Amino acid sequence: MARLSLKRLLRHRLWDEDDARRALPAEALARLQQRVADSEARHSGEIRVCVEPSLPLSYLWRDADARERAITMFAKLRVWDTEHNNGVLIYLLLAEHRIEIVADRALARCVDASHWQSLVDAMREAFRAGRFEQGLEEAIAAVDALLVAHFPRDAHAAGPRPNELPDAPLLGGAHGH
Repeated sequence: MARLSLKRLLRHRLWDEDDARRALPAEALARLQQRVADSEARHSGEIRVCVEPSLPLSYLWRDADARERAITMFAKLRVWDTEHNNGVLIYLLLAEHRIEIVADRALARCVDASHWQSLVDAMREAFRAGRFEQGLEEAIAAVDALLVAHFPRDAHAAGPRPNELPDAPLLGGAHGH
């Protein structure tokens, strides 16, 4: 194994579920869940937040990156399976302080890739400083603005809009160590 790979492997093995809970305690997760719910009342999109402390071992062995994992989680969490194809996954990998945003087809057609990258770049400092909740709040607000601009809620719709995906952030992802 190359030295860089060993360093990366160790960094990922040092981050676990307890670190994720310290970075985003239950109160922070509840506030983020409410922000997602409030956002989704304003547009027809769906927002999922996924925070993983580290990548699964299988990803590390093949030197996969956070983007590949985010795309996998986008599928596993069924963000691609919304009625209007305008779901968005906000993915945070704590071990690498990486954030990835994966948008479904309909929204991806409306928003240039460079815009997504500038949004991620703007949040990077919050994560580097350990302000994970603030960084995720900024991400939710930015995604909300895009969804409201491109997929506003139908003003004539009666009653609450259907919620296709859970609003609660997923902490820990879908793997173990």
